[in-house]
Amino acid sequence: MSARFQQNLIEPANPPLVHDDWWARERLHYRGDRLNFCGRDVATLAAAFAEPLFLYDARRAAENVDRVLSALDATGFRHRLYYAMKANRFRPLLCELRHSRLHGVDVCSPEEVREALACGYAPEQISYTAHAMMPDEAALLAAFPGIHVNCDTLSSIELLGSVSPGRSIGIRVNPGIGIGYGDNDRLSYAGAKTTKFGIYAEQFDEALERARRNGLRISWLHCHAGCGYLDPQLPSFRHVLAAICEFVRHIPELEGVNLGGGLGLPHRAADRPLDLQEWRHAIQSSFAGRDLEIALEPGDFIAKDAGMLVLRVGYVELKRDRLFAGLNGGFNLAIEPVVYDLPCEPVPCVRREGPRRQVTLAGNINEAMDLWASDISMPALEPGDFVALLNAGGYASSMSSNHCMRGQFRELLLQ
Repeated sequence: MSARFQQNLIEPANPPLVHDDWWARERLHYRGDRLNFCGRDVATLAAAFAEPLFLYDARRAAENVDRVLSALDATGFRHRLYYAMKANRFRPLLCELRHSRLHGVDVCSPEEVREALACGYAPEQISYTAHAMMPDEAALLAAFPGIHVNCDTLSSIELLGSVSPGRSIGIRVNPGIGIGYGDNDRLSYAGAKTTKFGIYAEQFDEALERARRNGLRISWLHCHAGCGYLDPQLPSFRHVLAAICEFVRHIPELEGVNLGGGLGLPHRAADRPLDLQEWRHAIQSSFAGRDLEIALEPGDFIAKDAGMLVLRVGYVELKRDRLFAGLNGGFNLAIEPVVYDLPCEPVPCVRREGPRRQVTLAGNINEAMDLWASDISMPALEPGDFVALLNAGGYASSMSSNHCMRGQFRELLLQ
């Protein structure tokens, strides 16, 4: 998007506030019967584009950064906050976040390293955590000794040490405890079932020995236990922290602990926002008395509710006893609702008066799973209308595919 066009997407001053919907906030609400986002009429903006449209609120993403940092400030620990690029790698957003209070970005592939550098992040602002390290990526990391690397397999310790001896690294550990939205096992990176992520306790001594033998100094521990957790999962989060502390005891010279991401946000009306004070207290009490720096690398919490996907209604038809509204975009554009049961809340961009109807929102992909929402109550829809799918700012466009060759979309960053 050109700088001139982005500059034109500035919010008018003092929009009226409407809080009839659980997701409404200052820069996301209905003005009369029309959905407004960042001070723009969403239907009018979407009508200018033929393809599906992702809209992102730059200010909301920066506010989410500040909310996490305020909680970390209150812990009393030194801390740093990375943004998990895999959540959303739209270049204007990455560049905008560089001017926030972020320390830097969390990346998990060589191409993400190159993209971070292209967006102006210094190597010292990049934290690299990837599984199944290959020789080419080890060579890339050796060329940038300022990048912090977290190794999550014994082989990656050997490989990195062979090309970059003397380096300070982190070890990604597996606490054997997983956490995720709604206690969903599919969102857990650890737990009762053995996963591919991290060094387990029974391998930890060998990991320390391999690092020593290859001239690597372990200065950090890293742990990412799951995704999208809210207050009901905070007891599990405390168990994760306790497990990490067992690893910490084995490295007296440890400088810091990276707790990964996973902080969740509401996806349904019944969800409540994560209590950041309780979350902060869990960290504070777990590491009390230790001289450690705390790092975090959220993606969802920063980007997800800062974005929406706007789709056009192509048809509204009754099939037997079920009313369908077909949209011009499918699950390949935002796969989390299907794969992880993390729904994108559907909102009509123009809310008609009159009785609401039960409707199933279907995508345009030739797969049975391609449903955005089933039998939900919405105001009447007509062909040509637009529907906004909220919470599409993270793990949507970045995970999209060209399945059925319907992968085209447009992205805009709004100020």
